[in-house]
Amino acid sequence: MITKVKVPSPGESITEVEVSTWFVKDGDYVNKGQTIAEIDSDKATLEVSAEENGIITSMVKKGEKIQVGDILCLIDTSKKSIKIDTKKIYKDKDNKNIKIPSPSSKKILKENNIPIESIKGTGKYGRITKEDCIVFLDKNPNFKSMSRHIPIYRSKKITALSSLRRKLSERLISVKNETATLTTFNEVDMQEVFFIRKKYKNIFKEKHGVNLGLMSFFTISCIRALKMYPDVNAMINGKEKINFEYYDISIAISGPKGLMVPVIRNAEHLSFRGIEQEINNLSIRVQNGTISIQEMTGGTFTITNGGIFGSMLSTPIINPPQSAILGMHKIMERPVVINGSIEIRPIMYLALSYDHRIIDGRESVGFLMSIKESIENPIKFLMEGNEKNIHKILEL
Repeated sequence: MITKVKVPSPGESITEVEVSTWFVKDGDYVNKGQTIAEIDSDKATLEVSAEENGIITSMVKKGEKIQVGDILCLIDTSKKSIKIDTKKIYKDKDNKNIKIPSPSSKKILKENNIPIESIKGTGKYGRITKEDCIVFLDKNPNFKSMSRHIPIYRSKKITALSSLRRKLSERLISVKNETATLTTFNEVDMQEVFFIRKKYKNIFKEKHGVNLGLMSFFTISCIRALKMYPDVNAMINGKEKINFEYYDISIAISGPKGLMVPVIRNAEHLSFRGIEQEINNLSIRVQNGTISIQEMTGGTFTITNGGIFGSMLSTPIINPPQSAILGMHKIMERPVVINGSIEIRPIMYLALSYDHRIIDGRESVGFLMSIKESIENPIKFLMEGNEKNIHKILEL
């Protein structure tokens, strides 16, 4: 019986995809549920799994475009898995060991120009190992000196950009060409947030199952600032300006396929616990490749944290059609003046990139000052102004 595996839909409005990766080849035996391929659209990457056990025949080559619903491959379910006697793989017709080098030994053989016939393999079924090559070179030092005169061949690998990466490139160029982007900077003292996290992180994790991270502090601070400066939570649509009266905060998360920006919907109604749990759930889906297009569309403002990669300062790129993005960076201990005295404080640089067509300098600077105010005095501005309320705010 032949099972037809058809191209699934990655999301609404997507009709064409590209086969980016085959994890199996023609004639392979596959098991039901096994990942056999990946397909790229201009918005996301989707894994395709085998629907039955059997022998696979691919219908579409890697790099080819195909319509949603078309046949991707066939699986012959009448064929059973063939067990291979691995002992026979390494024997020739005279029942002698075949010279098969391991991947690590191949490199040594090539670099030192050693004939494969010169080495006796001591690995399983006579396989040549890295240790075999090292022993041979120790006994034959002339090969080491000869290898210095062997020309070095340099190569390069050319691969086509995936549909997702090509679409990202187009979007980045469009941001540059279609917006009047400026970036303003400020710095924030993280000491008070550090104190709160140190004091309550263990009980928070025990109670809610997630960490009390920095993102919840910054998300809630951004919502407060967006309410004070509503044009930062707006977008241009032709000749109109749309001000959103809800706060869908996009959070940049790095995954195996690159940077994804899923959205926390109606973040203004979420507590510290709710935000941290939502970020944790979205991060898991980004890492395992199950994040959907719907979860990455419709944000009104974006937060990205280059600090997790060690970035000290950057100018983040606006996530269209949004009008602004906040960049967080690495926290460093720096000398600062506090009430006339020099102290060492954990300092983070903040960057706000914004579309100057809709946001003026006054709003952008004021927005960052509001973030700074909230983070440097979180009890007053994020926790109802009383340390006794922290347990209630953190739902402990």
